[in-house]
Amino acid sequence: MKQIRNIAILALMACLGTPLVAQTPMSAAEFEAYVTGRTLTFGLDGVPYGIEEFRPGRRTTWAFMGDECREGHWFDRDEQICFVYDDMPQQEHCWIFWRGDEGLNARFIGDGEQTELYEVQRSSRPLICPGPEVGV
Repeated sequence: MKQIRNIAILALMACLGTPLVAQTPMSAAEFEAYVTGRTLTFGLDGVPYGIEEFRPGRRTTWAFMGDECREGHWFDRDEQICFVYDDMPQQEHCWIFWRGDEGLNARFIGDGEQTELYEVQRSSRPLICPGPEVGV
């Protein structure tokens, strides 16, 4: 009986231990080194979600797919990387980032939402941002 209990505990630890190791939050320095000078496209549930260009000085440009760009910056708070965009300076968007098998992963922190994004493309090219109401 004791042996069965020990096996069950080991099995549970193996199941629980793997995701925790895989989801070790990146420090601000690790995040900055990974993203600066890159443009990352993020996906959600198999669909492109948004794209963000990361520039020196922790400046960013974000756009939901098919939407206008928003300028902003990021900063760290404990294990979180928080973004503030110039058009809504009072609103923070905080995430926990970690390295996965395929690239960067992120989990939104706040408002009870469980949004998890993952990197689907990485580029050194800048984000192209057409202005509002561009067209004929």
